[in-house]
Amino acid sequence: MGFRAARSVFTSGDALPLAIVLDDPALRVRLRVDRRARRFTLRLASDGEGAVLTLPPSVGEAAARQFLTQHASWLRDALARQPSSIVVDEGAMLPVDGQPRRVTLDQQAPRLPELTEGHIRLRPGSAIGPRLERWLRARARARFEPVVMGYAHAVGRRCTGLKIADTRSRWGSCSSTGRIGLSWRLAMAPEAIQTYVAAHEAAHLVEMNHSQRYWAVLAGIMPDYAAKRAWLKREGRRLHAYRFEIASQHRDSEV
Repeated sequence: MGFRAARSVFTSGDALPLAIVLDDPALRVRLRVDRRARRFTLRLASDGEGAVLTLPPSVGEAAARQFLTQHASWLRDALARQPSSIVVDEGAMLPVDGQPRRVTLDQQAPRLPELTEGHIRLRPGSAIGPRLERWLRARARARFEPVVMGYAHAVGRRCTGLKIADTRSRWGSCSSTGRIGLSWRLAMAPEAIQTYVAAHEAAHLVEMNHSQRYWAVLAGIMPDYAAKRAWLKREGRRLHAYRFEIASQHRDSEV
């Protein structure tokens, strides 16, 4: 099984290509150099586009190719189990708070998307996916702000700010300055999972690590966190399968 480097595209500051393509059938593996890395880490790309190999800066292309050769079988099996991408457009099923709802266009719908029994109603117009993404982002912020602040109070710390973003490699983050970041895609997960991630990051206000002390802090504010953490590990990749780019154009525009 042969390999070939992606043509004429290189990372800045080193001789590694941005990607290696595994042939028969073609499979693109992106390369990511991490100065803190001490070993290879191969994972599926959260955007559904192939895989990502993280490697230390001292490692060359030949070693990266060898590593991929050794793990090609595992990678292909993992990709075969990866959820297929779902383009969010009229008629698509989109989960909100863990409940699947059909995207339905209705001229009589209110200005903003509306949840009804089994449906998300919105007015006809262009950019259905981006409109729903903006709505989910706003919904995530409104949901998370009081929950995060509540858990921060519970651990005796102050959250200095909340950032809602489309993080790909993790569901949340907590900075040393007390700023917490969360993925807006969690608005598609069950409310219990949203609450777990908020508690998880709030616990980092006390312990900026995953030591036994950290897990003790988390257990103190959410004793049943283990089941929620397991759900996110098992089902979380599906939340990244939804694609919100423009899928079609309609006659009337709506912002």
